[in-house]
Amino acid sequence: MTEVLVVLCTCPDVATARKLASGLVERGLTACVNILPEIRSIYRWRDELQDESEALMVIKTTRPAYAELESWLLERHPYDVPEVLALPVQRGSAGYLGWVLNEIEMR
Repeated sequence: MTEVLVVLCTCPDVATARKLASGLVERGLTACVNILPEIRSIYRWRDELQDESEALMVIKTTRPAYAELESWLLERHPYDVPEVLALPVQRGSAGYLGWVLNEIEMR
């Protein structure tokens, strides 16, 4: 297992995702954010079935930076209960993992 995490976070649209992603990178809380511009989310919210178009952020960060990243996202995200899921990276290319660690540690 590495110190790198992949964090998934859905947003109501690409503009919101871009704004949040830029803030995370500028603050050094992530090395990179990929934005998948059109996903379909079907879920239950307040006893009603929802079928929504969303954008998905795939955020690369580290275990030490995660708490601050989560707090920052929750303070600025427009959803009442945003999806913020951290997945551990078991393995990856040494060069890429080193770049992620270096980018976040430099800040």
